Amino acid sequence: MQTTYLATYLAIKELIRNRGRFLLVALVIALITLLVLFIAALGEGLGNGNRQYVANLDAQLIVFLEKSDYIISSSRLETNTARSVRRVDGVADAGAIYTSSSEIVSLDEPLKVSLLGVEPGRPGMPTILEGREFRIGEARETVIDRNVALRTNLKVGDIIEIRSTQGTEDEFFELKVVGLVDGQSYFFQPTIFVPPATWEKIRPQSEAELTSDTPFPNIVAVKLRDPMQIEEMSVRLIERIPNIEVADIQTTINNIPGYSAQQGTVQTQAVFTLLIGVLVIGGFFQIQILQKVPQIGVLKAIGSANGMVGLSAVIQIIIVTAMGVGIGGGLTWLFSLGFPPTIPLVFNGINSLVAVILLLLIGPIGGLVSIIYAVRIEPLKALRLG
Repeated sequence: MQTTYLATYLAIKELIRNRGRFLLVALVIALITLLVLFIAALGEGLGNGNRQYVANLDAQLIVFLEKSDYIISSSRLETNTARSVRRVDGVADAGAIYTSSSEIVSLDEPLKVSLLGVEPGRPGMPTILEGREFRIGEARETVIDRNVALRTNLKVGDIIEIRSTQGTEDEFFELKVVGLVDGQSYFFQPTIFVPPATWEKIRPQSEAELTSDTPFPNIVAVKLRDPMQIEEMSVRLIERIPNIEVADIQTTINNIPGYSAQQGTVQTQAVFTLLIGVLVIGGFFQIQILQKVPQIGVLKAIGSANGMVGLSAVIQIIIVTAMGVGIGGGLTWLFSLGFPPTIPLVFNGINSLVAVILLLLIGPIGGLVSIIYAVRIEPLKALRLG
């Protein structure tokens, strides 16, 4: 107990005496913290922009066209596939999903959006937060993601106009906003939802596609009666329905073009930032120990144990690191308040907590070499008497 008290006293005393130097190191750690937290938020934001809609589906399996490699844009199923899936034992419900893109032009600045066709009340249709679901058929109604509302100030009851290339001509269609959903970004774009028949009418089409009014779904979202039977139901669906392949939600997300490479790049940046932090902190405290070798020699000469010397260094490192992480976390929060919704930053609580814990650990890890060196200092040599 006495050793701990003395070690804490010495650590705090030195921090106060050399507060300018230690504050500078704390600010360096704060900048590293700021960078790590923003990289984590950027990775989460970019990932959400790509996977959010798929990740939030009320389904356990996704049906693709055979040999589409689980890529949504490469899959185009038969129109009756969803009905066939619903007839398979163990399936609670299934909803066809149609994907495309469009542009809202009835704004001060045009906004590119993902245009998704979904069936009301079935898997694929998000939960309505405000307003109602659109009607079936060719109803010129739409449900928009909250991200669209934040960027445009659109609200339920407004009329939007979208532009769609039909063959070689641009066509314009008006849609009434009847509902609002949240967390439904798809393929890096905010999303609007329409009925399948409306989707087929207003989506961008080539000259050859203009002669057909039949919508072909890209995928079918499948909700199971028993969510634990994913593997068994995958096999059963493939056996019962021809020309399909089946994947779970995570496999579908991992096969979104660019998703895995993007997340790998961001995670690599975060790891290298942490390594830089370890080297910076380790280098600083190593210099600190070298500068006070005579003082450590005096402490040991008057009977201080190695444990007290080492513990004092550890406490000092922990305090400086905690100060730096605290300042960095506060700066991150302040900066995040000023970023517009167009910047894909998402501060996930779990990811941020893991980043903070890792940042708190890099202090003792980085200072480990200096602690070992301090413990091994011999009093006589330190005082140049040996």
